[in-house]
Amino acid sequence: MSDKQTIGVIGAGAWGTALAQMLASDGRDVVLWAYEPEVVQAINAEHRNPLYLPSATLAPTIRATGELADLARLDIVLVVTPAQVLGRVLSGLPAHPRDLVLCSKGIEAGTGRMMFDVAAEAAPESEIAVLSGPTFAHEVAAGLPTAVTLACDGGREQWERLAPALARPTFRPYYSDDVIGAEIGGAVKNVLAIACGVVDGLGLGQNARAALITRGFAEMARFGAVYGASFDSIAGLCGLGDLVLTCSSTSSRNFSLGRALGQGMSAAEALADKRTVAEGAHTAPVLAGLAREKGIDMPITLAVADLLAGTPAADVVQTLLARPLKAERDARA
Repeated sequence: MSDKQTIGVIGAGAWGTALAQMLASDGRDVVLWAYEPEVVQAINAEHRNPLYLPSATLAPTIRATGELADLARLDIVLVVTPAQVLGRVLSGLPAHPRDLVLCSKGIEAGTGRMMFDVAAEAAPESEIAVLSGPTFAHEVAAGLPTAVTLACDGGREQWERLAPALARPTFRPYYSDDVIGAEIGGAVKNVLAIACGVVDGLGLGQNARAALITRGFAEMARFGAVYGASFDSIAGLCGLGDLVLTCSSTSSRNFSLGRALGQGMSAAEALADKRTVAEGAHTAPVLAGLAREKGIDMPITLAVADLLAGTPAADVVQTLLARPLKAERDARA
């Protein structure tokens, strides 16, 4: 065992495994909780996660487990489960006054709650931070340069605990105290990435995608303003940075989902038999409902929700293009 602080990671999908690999890159011991017994076995026996991150050979200091009790006494735990099961998983983690770093991006279906609120209820003894930004798992696992927002509800004191534990030479966190801004950026960009995938699937060109990213950013900013997020956060790594990345590559699960829809596949077909989760598919209808409830102008978000409900992609695009002409107002308005 190393003499460095052991860190826990809950969730051994591609992103959780990549974070574990990054954290272990300095020889640190990392305990990685996985839902699937076969993933636990493969990581411990072969130092690989062939199910979710087959490209990476994992550090020997990563130990996988299927028991949340094995993380019970750890002071720092990263939570990387799918957003819709985060509360249920955390309710099984033994209580301990720790730093919980939320790395899942989404809004809870049925309640409209952000992940911070879900975690605060499930683990009230914890101090919560949010890690978000432009991050493809395979690049982080490979040690390629990455910068993220680390939003700390506990302010500078929490940052001073977490930043040295999480930072690595090629993984650079930037401080923020705007937890809601970090969460909104991560959740909304997933929905907008689906829309950009549709543009690609329909063959509408680079002009259309650039326009959609720009107008999508305006929607993100308007939503954030209503919920009290800082515009600096929305314009930073956890907002605009993440938006640009996920709207531009088939490495994004949400972009790939939208591309399949644009190519004529139904939402049910596109989402069937997938082990990886395109969180935007869960977030879009919830986000659309919140936008309607709060009177926030979010036409792209509403269009994605309609698309996932069964409206053909070509019809959704035509509806957006037929909107009345208007001024390009300030994104914060």
